[in-house]
Amino acid sequence: MPEPDRIIRLKTVLARTGLSRSTVYRKIAEGTFPAQIRISVNGAGWRESDINRWITDPIRWRPKTR
Repeated sequence: MPEPDRIIRLKTVLARTGLSRSTVYRKIAEGTFPAQIRISVNGAGWRESDINRWITDPIRWRPKTR
């Protein structure tokens, strides 16, 4: 059985990627980093699988069509 896709928060994304907060949001705006998803009214997170794909190949990363 495949492992479920977890939702990770900004602090974890920053630690895993080594990017700064402003760089993450700039790259999201450019379309070169996975966008966050809404998990509550005031909360957002990233799919761990999207971040793992970006870490594997940040140069050629493109959003998956869902």
